[in-house]
Amino acid sequence: MKPTLLAGILALSLAGCTTVGTDYAGPPATVQGAAFARAGAPADPASVPGQVLAHWWTALDDPVLDALVERALHANPTLAVASARLRQARAALRSERAASLPNGTATLLAAHAHLPPLGDLAGGAQGQPDQGQAASQGGAALPSSLNLYSAGFDATWEIDLFGGRRRAAEAAGALADAAAANLADAQLSLAAEVAQAYVNLRATQARIALSDAAIARQQQALDLTARRVAAGTASRLDLERLQGQLESTRADAEPLGAQLDALRDELAVLVGQAPGAIDAALGTPAAGAAAVPLPPASVAVGDPAAMLRRRPDIRAAERTLAARNAQVGQAEAARFPRLTLLGMIGIGGTHLRDLTHLDDYTAVAAPQLSWNVLDFGRARAGVARAEGVREEAEAQYRLAVLGALRDAEDALSRFRQRRTTVATIARAKATADRAALLTGARRKAGTANLIDMLDAERQQLAAEQNLAQAQAALTGDFIALHKALGLGWDDAAGSGR
Repeated sequence: MKPTLLAGILALSLAGCTTVGTDYAGPPATVQGAAFARAGAPADPASVPGQVLAHWWTALDDPVLDALVERALHANPTLAVASARLRQARAALRSERAASLPNGTATLLAAHAHLPPLGDLAGGAQGQPDQGQAASQGGAALPSSLNLYSAGFDATWEIDLFGGRRRAAEAAGALADAAAANLADAQLSLAAEVAQAYVNLRATQARIALSDAAIARQQQALDLTARRVAAGTASRLDLERLQGQLESTRADAEPLGAQLDALRDELAVLVGQAPGAIDAALGTPAAGAAAVPLPPASVAVGDPAAMLRRRPDIRAAERTLAARNAQVGQAEAARFPRLTLLGMIGIGGTHLRDLTHLDDYTAVAAPQLSWNVLDFGRARAGVARAEGVREEAEAQYRLAVLGALRDAEDALSRFRQRRTTVATIARAKATADRAALLTGARRKAGTANLIDMLDAERQQLAAEQNLAQAQAALTGDFIALHKALGLGWDDAAGSGR
């Protein structure tokens, strides 16, 4: 084929390229309101409008927690899995982009062939002369071996007439973005898991400290009562009641040690360490620090639209929808003809020196048009399947959005109500403290007995335990709220394609 004719075909092919399928126009609109329904009044300290804090765990003002989250984000195996999947998706994108470019192969061949004599090929029984006879009769004898040397280059290029390759690259790019969002979602979940496990650890340590203090106080009262019984100033019944209360307190404290060990092991695994490796770093809180880290007085929550843009699971669902939309166009392109340009050039001969004869070459160039005109509806079925997958992705996106809105609203409601609960329990604890103090004074004055004192101390201990648990639950709701808002993930994870 003449070069001018080949160039003309190529120019016409490129000029006639189009892209079938519907261009992606973004996800369906789902957000109606401009503010969360459960955010409360603007003056409500539980949630206020304003700029949200990306690294929200720093608001708990606990350096140990900050260090644990950073270690987890760098060493957790779950993140390593998500990172590997992101690298795979980006490699698939590069592969799809390369598929639209020409494909060339260089070959170098050296072959040696052994040929049978002519008489063996023709069959001497049929009266054909053998090689010796042919030579004696003046004919040239055929060689019994042959060498062949060849060097060549061949190339193929499928012209993307209807955009199938472009749609494939578009889908791969969207899936790479979805993988980046899934990595961010793993980061978000991991930060929340580390923070929740750390809060549970501190709450358990606080309960153990309260139980130890109660046991020490009850043991002291038991020893004093035992001396009074020996002196005849107290009854045996008082001693038995004290002993029973002490044993009950010890029984309640026993499981806390195993729970504490389990939480230490959970945190170790979350930061990518073996159980027991970080026990020393998880000692009791520093002097002057709160037993359980508490949230700030006010929390910025932003608005629903910003949350949906921020939440990585919503981003992943939206990017998956974009990929499925591009795959519909890819399936549409499979229904139309395919144009492939083929080219080959080579040199060679029976001697090695023939490879140096550059002017003695063989060249072939040919366009190939193929169209599966008799597929019995397979291409149309492929389009219908791709459209069904796209519709499923759109429904999954809507479902993810509604779930995210519900998560945020529920988390806001729980956080606001928990603040009220903690305040109520704190007042109850203050009342129990005053009651225990007054009962102790009355007992010293002889107007209250040991039973009254034991009951007051029991109520005081229960109030202290309830307050510690309520404070831990409040911080847990703070963590759940920021997870629902989609905070704490790095948007840069989606770059670098």
